[in-house]
Amino acid sequence: MAKAEDGRSTHTKLEELERLREEALHAGDERAVARQRERGKLLARERLEKLLDPGSFIELDRYVRHRNPHFGMMERRPWGDAVVTGYGTVFGRKVFVFSQDFTVFGGTLSEAFAEKICKVMDLALKYGCPVIGINDSGGARIQEGVVSLGGYAEIFWRNVQASGVVPQISLVMGPCAGGAVYSPVMTDFVLMVKETSYMFITGPEVVKTVTGEDVTFEELGGALTHASKSGVAHFAADDEEACLEDARYLLSFLPQNNVDAPPYFEPSDPPDREDPELDSLIPGEPTKPYDMRVVVERVVDDGEFLEVHQLWAENIVCGFARLGGHPVGIVGNNPKALAGTLDIDSSVKAARFVRFCDAFNIPLVTFVDVPGFLPGTSQEWGGIIRHGAKLLYAYSEATVPKIALITRKAYGGAYDVMSSKHIRADFNFAWPTAEVAVMGPEGAVNIVFRKELEEANDPEARRAELIADYRAQFANPYTAAERGYVDDVIEPRRTRPVLCDAVKTALTKREKRPPRKHGNIPL
Repeated sequence: MAKAEDGRSTHTKLEELERLREEALHAGDERAVARQRERGKLLARERLEKLLDPGSFIELDRYVRHRNPHFGMMERRPWGDAVVTGYGTVFGRKVFVFSQDFTVFGGTLSEAFAEKICKVMDLALKYGCPVIGINDSGGARIQEGVVSLGGYAEIFWRNVQASGVVPQISLVMGPCAGGAVYSPVMTDFVLMVKETSYMFITGPEVVKTVTGEDVTFEELGGALTHASKSGVAHFAADDEEACLEDARYLLSFLPQNNVDAPPYFEPSDPPDREDPELDSLIPGEPTKPYDMRVVVERVVDDGEFLEVHQLWAENIVCGFARLGGHPVGIVGNNPKALAGTLDIDSSVKAARFVRFCDAFNIPLVTFVDVPGFLPGTSQEWGGIIRHGAKLLYAYSEATVPKIALITRKAYGGAYDVMSSKHIRADFNFAWPTAEVAVMGPEGAVNIVFRKELEEANDPEARRAELIADYRAQFANPYTAAERGYVDDVIEPRRTRPVLCDAVKTALTKREKRPPRKHGNIPL
């Protein structure tokens, strides 16, 4: 009899478990779910299903509920509160995840909500796995007061502890406003969706009240705004599915943590492949632009280059690719924009990227064509000295393999900054078209021979002679190569095999630095 009663008791408990699980799966308000659908947005669990490998998601804290006794909140205590947390795999590698649920309390953050996120962040750090957060929230839950603010701060603190230890990726797939923006921006990469996601400290109404500016949500803090103007967003996707796929692709280049090596894939593109098209890619006219992305795509495995910050500070190119199957971080001056000069935004963009690669053992390959720093009062008054020093500091501090190729111009202090031998690059190569000098021939002649030109019978003819002489002596890679600043001058067609071999050779690099708490980068 007892066994039968126990059997019925167990059966009842299983039924109760199934009922609770069903409630947790459908915790969102039906009208909120409908609005989410109308906006073309996926639900919290649907996003995780598309982000992770099929069937790999394991949910944690499904039955957590808020415990706020105020404002009648105890009358509605949905299972899971307003965030779905757990872990799964991406391309077979473990990741920890959370997905905020806008259909439950508008995705607002409560104490319980914050504790769930903090738990998966702690687990990611403990087990050395990336953490991916999907943000879609109305902000702090007003009914919980300072407790919700404390929850945000707990998350921020963990973002800092995890920084440089495990990769952190934020997908903004809805609203993210006020103090909530500081968690995504402290992660390594921010991905946004055009037309449906936005980030800002203060919304359009507050902006209009304070400044009189009339601006829309999209103009103030939309995906394209942050991808092209502020630099807050690294990627801007056309829709949610594309955003989730971008996150998966990004992860394929990254290691699990700061101890593991980046994932190697056997290349289908032969490492010794030469490309004769590169021999004629550099324009004959020194001032004529070309797109450095074309050079990068012709050199890397299968022409696949995942560009980061594609729409912001376009005078420098940053992104991930593979050389001989090994992930590498690419940095390259782009003569197509601002002649490839370094300015405030490009220095900040590249410095952050270099520091990320250094933190996670990703070799750096730098394509150099830089005529110098962008001149002008706006740059000087904006702090180009301080911001340019960030990039110099980042390269100097980096201990990962550093390989540089000078394709054309490498002038002045910008030559030093762009992974030169003097700041401990491992291998430096140059094309025959490279010009390594303090400045361009025209500027140098005007300064060095100013008095002679003033006294010449035919100043223009003499200037042309002096420029030709200067170019012959200095506007080439051989003077630098004589001193070992350039390891080899190579035919452009051989760039891929040379770089693949250099990356493979430098992978065993071990470099110790003086013991210290941390350096003081010029922020």
